[in-house]
Amino acid sequence: MAHRHHRFCRRHRSSGRRRRGRARLIVRLGLAAIGLSLCLVVVLAATLSPTPIDQGYESVIQRVLMLLHRNGVPAWFGYRWLEFSANILMFVPIGYFLALVFPTRFLWLSIPLVPMLSASLEAIQFLALPARFASVNDVIANTAGGWTGTALAALSVAVVHQRDRRVLARWRRHNSDDRRVPSA
Repeated sequence: MAHRHHRFCRRHRSSGRRRRGRARLIVRLGLAAIGLSLCLVVVLAATLSPTPIDQGYESVIQRVLMLLHRNGVPAWFGYRWLEFSANILMFVPIGYFLALVFPTRFLWLSIPLVPMLSASLEAIQFLALPARFASVNDVIANTAGGWTGTALAALSVAVVHQRDRRVLARWRRHNSDDRRVPSA
């Protein structure tokens, strides 16, 4: 009857935590993979369409810029800066989800992958899409956005790990083995 109170046994408690930890990791990686897939679909559609994404929207873009200028955005912020900013914003979620797809100790892998992805997209535009304009500035903007997303993912992971450590420490304080398990 050594294991009559098996749910109180340290060995069984730790294996249950490990299973729950693995299950949470699988859920986290699965959600990150889904997020990354959705973001990649949007980015691929935007960057690899045969015509520039802004074609036919010039008047709308001009109205947006006029609205921004009327509301305090400096006059030097024109179409090129708007496009540069849009490229940064487009790659933030790519960097975020790409970093989360990897286990924590390999999160850094997204740092070289982001510029590689961006450079690959620009190379495809240059080689296969004559109506598109490949640009080093796009690679720079995409990389800045992706690295920002990676930094946000690293920060998110650090915050969650810190919270988990606090929760575990509190749990350990309240459930230490110094207390005797009541016998039945």
